[in-house]
Amino acid sequence: MPKLPQFVSLFTIIMLFLTGANGQPAYMQDIRIASAAFIKTLEPTQKRMALLAFNDTSRIKWNNLPVGMRARAGINIGKMSDDQRKLLHRILSVSLSSQGYLKATSILHLDNLLNAYYDTLLYRKEIDERTYKFLMELQWSHRNFYLAFYGLPSDSVWGYKLEGHHLSINFSFVGDKLCVTPFFIGTDPAEYPINEYAGWRVLGQEEDLGLKLILSLSPAQRKKAIISDKVPEDIITGAESGKRLVDYQGITAAEMNAEQKAILLYIVREFVFNMEYEKAFVEYDKILKAGIDKIYFGWIGALEETKQHYFVLNGPGFLIEFDNYGFGGNANHIHAIWREKGNEFGEDLLKKHYQQEKHKTSK
Repeated sequence: MPKLPQFVSLFTIIMLFLTGANGQPAYMQDIRIASAAFIKTLEPTQKRMALLAFNDTSRIKWNNLPVGMRARAGINIGKMSDDQRKLLHRILSVSLSSQGYLKATSILHLDNLLNAYYDTLLYRKEIDERTYKFLMELQWSHRNFYLAFYGLPSDSVWGYKLEGHHLSINFSFVGDKLCVTPFFIGTDPAEYPINEYAGWRVLGQEEDLGLKLILSLSPAQRKKAIISDKVPEDIITGAESGKRLVDYQGITAAEMNAEQKAILLYIVREFVFNMEYEKAFVEYDKILKAGIDKIYFGWIGALEETKQHYFVLNGPGFLIEFDNYGFGGNANHIHAIWREKGNEFGEDLLKKHYQQEKHKTSK
């Protein structure tokens, strides 16, 4: 593990040679090109839905609820042509790594399976007609995920959002820099229980690594890591909670042995490396440079997969939350998020950008 930071730093140095003529990293240019190709196909009515001003308030809001509970900005997949859907996937595939792309598209597909799941539960009389009707009104569907552009790819400042039930991808471009958080992923069910998809766990690795870390701790370490016995019903910094995790709680990586630190870093990489590799290495390198030993790991709830549990990694510049709360005591509903502190939606980048622009015009 000690050699890893040196490798990542070397990769970052090499990446400087992978920029285009305008100084932008190659992957940012790829996203611009893919986004411009999509926008070019839009009909006038579609443009009114999909193309929004950069200062539109929906850009800095995110939500993981189904569209039946929260309306979305942008154009939904259901209103796209097949060619447009193909181009949407090009945007995703150049923005995310293979693992990130598969997680995102699996979350889309899982929404389709929810309909079949509740059809089966109704048929088995495990839910009543009233409950079934309520669930159907939530409008689970792959078609109900929305893509919105804020500004245009030709602008120096622009962004895009793909969002729906259990997925919120937020990319903010400021000059030659890019912010990719908040990045929210979730699954319901966490493990699909029936039919040919029985056993499918889209976010199984995140959960397994969290459990592996807490179970690797000694009794004394575990006592310090466990911060409460009441599992939150959602991630603490949920979309509409208004809460922020200011205090550091749990056990620091400095108090862990080499094997435990390795597991902690596996969790970090499982989230950060959902991004395209050039961007992922930049973000991971920042986390390493800020200090692994300063990262806190906190746990709430049971120490087994089938019971409600929650964990958090809280570092100097980032936050990762994972919550498997479920309902009725059964843990089978995951919410997880990766946040970059002080720079979500490009907040810090934009502040510096506008200060520079103001300085230029005041000369």
